[in-house]
Amino acid sequence: MENLLNLFVKSVFMENMVFAYFLGMCSFLAVSKSVKTATGLGLAVIFVQVITLPVNYLLEKYLLMDGALAWMGPGFETVDLSFLSFIMFIAVIASMVQLVEMVVEKFAPVLYTQLGIFLPLIAVNCAILGGSLFMQQKAFDTLGEATVYGFGSGFGWFLAIISIAAIREKIQYSQIPAPLRGLGITFIITGLMGLAFMGFMGIKL
Repeated sequence: MENLLNLFVKSVFMENMVFAYFLGMCSFLAVSKSVKTATGLGLAVIFVQVITLPVNYLLEKYLLMDGALAWMGPGFETVDLSFLSFIMFIAVIASMVQLVEMVVEKFAPVLYTQLGIFLPLIAVNCAILGGSLFMQQKAFDTLGEATVYGFGSGFGWFLAIISIAAIREKIQYSQIPAPLRGLGITFIITGLMGLAFMGFMGIKL
């Protein structure tokens, strides 16, 4: 249990998808103009990560990695399908994103309209694919670890976009120099938040 908690904290703060790896910046910058919209997209990212990482973990462990097909019989012990990882991971992610898009359109049409093209673009959000590739790199031992990492990485992205959206709403009433208004000041704030999150890297879990 302690190991899972440490993994969650690490994935949220020390290995934050936005502030540590700068993944998913397109949606992060474009949809963070209001907290309401950012919340909807952030929750969608969490959902997709929580579903796709365990599924991709099972695909990796029982289908794709070298020797994963040993359960099918002696003749499959040397089969290596790892070259299909990208295709399989992206297929799973695209399927889950399509499901999220259908649910949001059905139950939250206003949010669906506000998110616009950025909702289906979760399928090509590099933070989502990055989570699966990091999962593959870290070689987790259990499905629980992969699930916790998926939730932590999604929650970290959610925390990042909510934070920047709240700040951007507040600075609308600030006297910002004209050349820095819009994305200019947003880039500066993102950089400062990235430096702040780097402070968590010194924590020993």
